[in-house]
Amino acid sequence: MSEYVLEVCDIKKHFKVGPKKTVKSVDGISFGIKKGETLGLVGESGSGKSTLGRTVVGLYEATTGNVLFEGKKLSELDSKGKKEFNRQVQMIFQDPNSSLNPRMKVVDIIAEGIDAYKLLKGKERKERVYELLEQVGLHREHADRYPHEFSGGQRQRIGIARALALKPSFIVADEAISALDVSVQAQVINLLKDLQKHEQLTYLFIAHDLAMVKHISDRIGVIYLGKMMELAESTALFREPLHPYTKALLSAIPVSEPKLRGTKERIVLSGDPPSPLNPPTGCPFRTRCPMAMDICADKVPEWKEASKNHWVSCHLF
Repeated sequence: MSEYVLEVCDIKKHFKVGPKKTVKSVDGISFGIKKGETLGLVGESGSGKSTLGRTVVGLYEATTGNVLFEGKKLSELDSKGKKEFNRQVQMIFQDPNSSLNPRMKVVDIIAEGIDAYKLLKGKERKERVYELLEQVGLHREHADRYPHEFSGGQRQRIGIARALALKPSFIVADEAISALDVSVQAQVINLLKDLQKHEQLTYLFIAHDLAMVKHISDRIGVIYLGKMMELAESTALFREPLHPYTKALLSAIPVSEPKLRGTKERIVLSGDPPSPLNPPTGCPFRTRCPMAMDICADKVPEWKEASKNHWVSCHLF
């Protein structure tokens, strides 16, 4: 049996745009996530992170490649298997304003999954919602209110409670903190860590803020233009980044210690990311890479293990 609870095997997700053009949103990504682990995915806006997350949970069907959950291919599950997969794998969405129905009370929003699976009714259903509200740091009296009566951080806690309602084992958090104030972001990160410990959860945590990802992730994958550039344990990635793109991302993290300000070299990338409608040949990062060589234009770098558990896609290695 595989050591991974979820495996992504050479996943591609392409979208047709018009009769002849295709957007390669995710273009051949592979990784595995162990039980109880948090894998963070980072990259610029438009890099394909959210598309990958939605493909993992089955909201999008992969163009090619496979997603395996507990050793079973998502594409080969029968209706009963898909129903169980949908119960075990839940998603926390980026924007709590648009992901919560404004016409529904909180009690009904959180109980959507419970109702769909016909798990609890009446008093038991309400008690379960109360339990979930308290679990995410809200109060039972909040159950009869509407989403607009809450702050952004509270709305995201409601979204987390909804994701927990079916007692899942795997959660995809898609930019779950990016729409929140910085002080609230830390609270939500701490809440997710506590829930992971008490509920034995496994996370795929998608974000563009490397500093926040560092606090929650055991391993971090760096995505650029639909391809994985680097994947390593969190401490190793911050201590010794290998890929020029990872180095540039890390150099952009603000330094909180006043004495150290000015000591860190800032790597400024030239230009904007290329359009996924017309990606560069060879390495997708070569048009902005300060270390680009002739081979980078001709050949896609091999995905290789540069050191133990530290993978990179770069001709420098």
